[in-house]
Order: sequence, then structure tokens, then C-alpha cells
Amino acid sequence: MSVRRLAPKEIQPEGFAFTPENTAWAERIIAKYPEGRQASAVISLLWKAQEQGDGWVSEPAIRTIAELLKMPYIRVLEVATFYTMFNLHPVGRYFIQFCGTTPCRLRGAQAIQDVLEERVGHQGHVTDDGLFSWLEVECLGACCNAPMVQINDDYYEDLTPDNFNKLLDDLAAGRPVKPGPQNGRVASEPEEAIHTLLDPSLYDGSMVGAWRKRFEEEEARAKAEAEAKARAEKERAARDAASPDPAKPATTRAGEQAAESPAARVADGKEPIKPEQKQAASPATAPEADARKADGKGPNDKAKE
Repeated sequence: MSVRRLAPKEIQPEGFAFTPENTAWAERIIAKYPEGRQASAVISLLWKAQEQGDGWVSEPAIRTIAELLKMPYIRVLEVATFYTMFNLHPVGRYFIQFCGTTPCRLRGAQAIQDVLEERVGHQGHVTDDGLFSWLEVECLGACCNAPMVQINDDYYEDLTPDNFNKLLDDLAAGRPVKPGPQNGRVASEPEEAIHTLLDPSLYDGSMVGAWRKRFEEEEARAKAEAEAKARAEKERAARDAASPDPAKPATTRAGEQAAESPAARVADGKEPIKPEQKQAASPATAPEADARKADGKGPNDKAKE
């Protein structure tokens, strides 16, 4: 993490004020935020100050923004020094941000850096004519077109020492230049012969038709399976209705026991059931009765236990 400091006092301007147009713009930006939240506009105003200040943010500009937003000066300074998008020293008319990360290095970025050091000088140096300065930055996200640089707001890609030198010559002479790839590519298509995506069916619509047909077949299959399942459930319900379960007996075991109670037998004119008859009528207890009989115990000895 680099330490970012303001430019020396001797190169700072005496003051800073937004132009009338930029003042009106700043007021519109500030008005977007509710009362007490105007500090949220600090980045936008710093960016506009850099745009008005020939590509860099001066110390007077930071003070002006702090007063405009009613913020402590140190808070605005913290934002300006934290974000590398804000240049704190003078830059050239054409500020070149050179991508030096791995993809660009693998594609020949060192040769582009050599051109910069030869024609412009070391990083941060502004040429005597004030036209150029450069700085190495982190990945700019155009790896498919490496190596590349950003000059002011535009990307220049697919650079070689030859076409980069020509680009700098055109900028210095005031000739129009074309942003983007510098080797004839339109965007990020293959640089040489195309070896992929050559099947005509990818472009004549037939591939889309094949996909649609597959989706329609899968949908029809799922619908048929759902209908077959519903039909099977309906048939099973009809069979169940035609063959009901056998009727349960009218009386339960509790009902039978109630019917065979002594009071009920007397009411029916029957004799009370003898103990040996109860044992004979209850097979579940017969083994237990035999075991107790073998031990010389009577049927009433269990209650005594």
C-alpha cells in the first residue's frame, strides 16, 4: 500500500473555485442527498475538481469542497488520499495509466513500459511540453486485449512498441486517434484465424429449433406420466370402492365381556360361569394355569401373590 501525499506547497495553486457551470452541477448533486447527508457527494465533487484542475486534485480544491459540504477538512483529505482515482500531483495533458499486472506482462507489457520510460521518463514525471505523464496501475480489466493502457478516459489495447509509438506521435501532433484495439480487431474476437464456433447450425436457427424440440418432448413426456399416474390412482380407487373391506364384528371383546357378566347371565336365566369354564374359554391363560397347577397353586392364589 503506497503512501499518498499532497503535492509540495510550491506547486500548489493559490486557490480554487468551481466555474459557474461546475458550481451549478455541484449544487444539483448535493441536492440529491437529504439534509445532513451532503457529505455523500464528496467523491463526485472531488472528481469534478480533478476534471477542472487539469487532471489532478489540489489542496485548495480539497478545502473548497470541505467548505461546500460543511465537512471537516481532514475528512475530505482522507477520501482524496485513499482513492487512487484521484491524482494528487500534476499530470500531463495525456495521462497514461499503464497496466503492469500478469496478463499484460505475459503479452509483452514490458516492451510498452520501455517505450514510456524512453519517451516520457520515470513514473510521475511530466514531459517538458506538458503533454505526457504515466503511472503503473493494477489490472484495468481488458486482459483479452493485453497489453493495454488507459489514456485519460479511453482504453488503447493490443499494443506493440510500433503501434504504441505511433499512438503517442499522433497524440503529440494533435491528430485524431481511435480508442480500442490497435491491431485491427474490432473487440475481443480471436486475433488470428478463427478455429471455434464455426458450425453453421449455431447461426441458422436450427440449433435453437433442436433445443425447443427437446424441451417440448420432455414436457410431453412429463405430462403423459402425470396422466398415467392419475389414471392408475383413479382405477385403484374404483377397485377399492367395488371391494370394500370385510365388515367388522358387531360386538367387540369388551362387548362380549359385558354380555357374559354374571348380572347379564342371571338376567338371561343362565347359570354363573365356573372358574374352570373361564380358563377353558381363555386359551391365552391356559399355559399359565397349567404351570400354576403343576406348582400346586390354585386359580385364586395369583391374587394373593
